[in-house]
Amino acid sequence: MAEPKPDIDHVEKDASHSVADSDDIRGADFTVDESDLPKGYFRSLPFLGSMLALGISFACGVGGFAFAAPILSYINADIGPDPNLTWVALTYTLTTGVCLILVGRLSDLFGRRWFMIGGACLGTLGTIVCATAQDIPALIAGETLVGLGASCQISFAFTLNELIPFKYRLLANGYIYIWGLFASGFAPVISYAFVFNTNVGWRGVYYLLLAMNATALVCWFFFYYPPTFGMKHARQRKIGFIKNFDYVGTFLVTLGLLLFFMGLSWGGQLHPWKSAYVIATIVIGAVLLIVFGFYEAFVPLREALLPTHVTTHRDFMFAVTIWSLGSAIYYAFAIIWPTMLVTLYGGSHADNPMWPGYAALALNGGISFGEVVGAVVTKKRIHNIIQATLFIGSALLAATASCTPDTPARAIVLMFLGSSFIGWLEVVSSTYSTLLVKDQRELGTAIGFAGSFRSTLSTICSTVYTVILSNRLTENISNMIPPAVENAGLPASSVAAFITALTSGDTTALQAVPGMSPAIIVAGTNAYQLASAASYRTVFLSTIAFGGIGIIFSIFLPNIDHLLTSEVSTTLHSGNAEEAVTVPKDDAEAQNV
Repeated sequence: MAEPKPDIDHVEKDASHSVADSDDIRGADFTVDESDLPKGYFRSLPFLGSMLALGISFACGVGGFAFAAPILSYINADIGPDPNLTWVALTYTLTTGVCLILVGRLSDLFGRRWFMIGGACLGTLGTIVCATAQDIPALIAGETLVGLGASCQISFAFTLNELIPFKYRLLANGYIYIWGLFASGFAPVISYAFVFNTNVGWRGVYYLLLAMNATALVCWFFFYYPPTFGMKHARQRKIGFIKNFDYVGTFLVTLGLLLFFMGLSWGGQLHPWKSAYVIATIVIGAVLLIVFGFYEAFVPLREALLPTHVTTHRDFMFAVTIWSLGSAIYYAFAIIWPTMLVTLYGGSHADNPMWPGYAALALNGGISFGEVVGAVVTKKRIHNIIQATLFIGSALLAATASCTPDTPARAIVLMFLGSSFIGWLEVVSSTYSTLLVKDQRELGTAIGFAGSFRSTLSTICSTVYTVILSNRLTENISNMIPPAVENAGLPASSVAAFITALTSGDTTALQAVPGMSPAIIVAGTNAYQLASAASYRTVFLSTIAFGGIGIIFSIFLPNIDHLLTSEVSTTLHSGNAEEAVTVPKDDAEAQNV
């Protein structure tokens, strides 16, 4: 017997009767109770094939960044050097951050099938370009295609969750994060293994991604048949949606996000923070995003890119902000943690080039471990789990500030534990956000916006951490290294040259510094490690501010246990006709007699 439906905010309509004009825009409602699905629906080949496509695609989308990031220096040494190397990573962030909101809204309106197939095609093409790249500009071009494809591939938060009963969404997300455990958790080890243990070198990661993208493409094409445009909008034609689409809003948010991301990414890297390039792009980008917000709120639009009821839903926005803060911690430390390992502890493991890859698992593996375990052990009272994991994870990461060059084990343990709780936070907050979407027909719109918001906040937090680290390193190095090397016998006139050579890692230049001796190198290296440890300490302590904001927001999150029902938002169909595979329970039972 089907469960009685609780009083919830989700919109539930029978798609067969007349709907209001606004519902023509949102599309027919395909919500059905799990008990009304055909027998064996969740064991059918279309459903299982779609689940496989979702898992592999997520691994491709995440791996497009995670596999390349740890070995960029080796790639640059092979086909570079090129001053634009940072764009290999930046272009991925830019494309995913900008396109998620577009993919979510457009696939809500026109159907998801061809967006997912198109994303797999772009990912496949991008990995081919990267795998055959002979210079850094070609690699950047390929990574741009990878990022565009990833905009569809990492959108499981709406492509997956709409196919799963509300009460099982958390477990389903855990299944997806198992794929993330491979593509992100073990990414550093896999990447280093290709570089040091194979003949293909760094190109091997793109050969692997090519095979994965091709497999996902096959699965999407043959198994994934969600509602089509005709099923969603029986009384409408595509041309009407195309004519009335929110092109102005799309232009404003696309250009605004691009400029804002570019300005933050350039600062302190390609250009000084006070550079006109940086200031102008950040300011113009921010202004365009503000204008976009007002435009969506006050201009009457038939098919708005971002309906205002999405951003004015307080509980949803709190949940999305917390979800974004969790991801911000990952992306920030994904940049800082590897450099910390090499700077503070790499010298004692110089004989093992794989050690940084293994140690990096403390972050990547911790996040993925928390995502998978959190999805399994969390049953109800998700809002309390969010509060607890955010507090504990933030506290453990802040405690990493106590680490010194002599405490590598403590740093790795604290990073793993803190990241595990942040990963747990990630899976529960993302699922929680999907359950709070009032009209599940707009799940792509709401979660697509959440993805772009998440990327924006992650970029801001990463920038803050990077600036703090850079400023503290400059200050601590200038204060701690000169007295250490001068006391060891280095002439004051050689201090500047010593610092330049030491921080660049150029041992030849270091030996050529006038007045150099082994004792001076040891003293200077020790002082550099202490200066770096003090700088990283400030970064870890700064996480308290972001964690504190999230903890305050989490206090206001409501209990949503009543939303954990057996309802499914969207069902797959056969692909031969626009007929959903769902049939009334009585008819299904009659067919089995």
